[in-house]
Amino acid sequence: MTRRAWVRLDNASNIFLAARSDADSKVFRMSAELDHDVDAQLLQEALDEVYDHYPLYHAVLRRGVFWHYLQDSDLRPTATPDDQHTCAPIYLPDRRNLLFRVAHHRTRIVLEVFHALSDGTGALWFLSDLLNAYTRRSSTLPGTAAVPDTPGSAHPPGTIAPRSDAAAPRHELTADSFAQYFRGKTEGVGAQDSDFSKAAATPVLEVEDEVDSGKPLRRRPGLRPSFMDVYHPKGTRTPDNRTRAVELTLPSKDLLDLAKAIEVSPTMYLTALFFESIRRSSGGLGKKRTLSASIPVNLRQFFPSDSARNFFATVTVRHTYGEGLDDIAAIAKQLDGQFRPKATPEALERKLRKLIRAERMVVLRVFPRPIKDMLLRLINWGINRGISVAVSNLGRVTLPEPAESHVERMLFHVSAVRPQFCAVSHAGYLTISFTSPFTEIGHVREFARMLTENDIPVTVAAAKVTEQELMEQKS
Repeated sequence: MTRRAWVRLDNASNIFLAARSDADSKVFRMSAELDHDVDAQLLQEALDEVYDHYPLYHAVLRRGVFWHYLQDSDLRPTATPDDQHTCAPIYLPDRRNLLFRVAHHRTRIVLEVFHALSDGTGALWFLSDLLNAYTRRSSTLPGTAAVPDTPGSAHPPGTIAPRSDAAAPRHELTADSFAQYFRGKTEGVGAQDSDFSKAAATPVLEVEDEVDSGKPLRRRPGLRPSFMDVYHPKGTRTPDNRTRAVELTLPSKDLLDLAKAIEVSPTMYLTALFFESIRRSSGGLGKKRTLSASIPVNLRQFFPSDSARNFFATVTVRHTYGEGLDDIAAIAKQLDGQFRPKATPEALERKLRKLIRAERMVVLRVFPRPIKDMLLRLINWGINRGISVAVSNLGRVTLPEPAESHVERMLFHVSAVRPQFCAVSHAGYLTISFTSPFTEIGHVREFARMLTENDIPVTVAAAKVTEQELMEQKS
């Protein structure tokens, strides 16, 4: 009997697994639009090539007595037409299946991943190599211009530069980076002479909204609002719990210029717009005037890691309307002032060490897995009480050649238990993908309206979710 390699789930993956539901599959989607219709056979050939170099993506999810774990498998993926609704469930407890899918539709190549397997950066590495393997083949198609393959070319600062050397396996089924950096006994980043501090000072991956060394903006005085004060958007649930997705596309430079004009990061400016769009579409929020957003921070910026498994932390920012200036610039500056000190290597390490110490408590380790899952669901419920929306900005992506010359827009979004947006930019386009468990999209209209009021051209595309919309699509 062949012994299969296996590894326990990391700190973040356990939460995703316990918190998944019919309305929130914990699946995220990355897509790339090419300059030609996708050839299904060539895509399958590219998938076969890249899959062999990604042992992590061979894993299936298994349940033990005390924990969940990833186990190697001999399954092979198949690229299929994109005929399911976005972010459809991938992990099914009674099935032994891969934790990702690759699909295609017209000019789009789609990668969907169950979040317990990987995070956005790790999935981007896989998609990057898949796009490169595909475009090497498709460059011979009629009407497609050939582009020389130039792996290892330099990428501009402030970009996500996915790895292009797929020949060397990177994404192994190995221990997670949370354990590597935050499960040790030494509290390291405060010491100037520590190796950990030196490593954290040199990011290995940069994104547009990464934390810089500028002086934090002054916070507004006042007490932190309680969970009872936080506004939670409500709406009509989609009929079959599918995620409602709406895509906004605009010139990335125009948005960057708006953010630079008030000296905030693009993510904080977009979050301020999101808050205001929620307020306007709600009719005024009512008695609960605090909006909060959960924002993931890619830990690879500070703690060098080549792991494609989950390696991020979240930061929460808030704004309470009626306690000062409520214009977009003022909100963005306040959010920026909250975000910067929370997203330093030192602050993130302190937070993650506390979480992992709690996870590793002896009394919890002896609990059977079902009890641990129940406790994690309760913890997740408590966290959600203090969150209004979620925001994720993957930043500016540059791909290796020949993929870079054949890919136009990149898109990114996740299944949603609450309204949220994900942003990614490529080839001069910024795509903001809104997802929600509700059918209403009033907040997206308000968001787009505020952009057009700043003379930014915006195009909108919305997925069909209601029964009437789906019938109209079929007719």
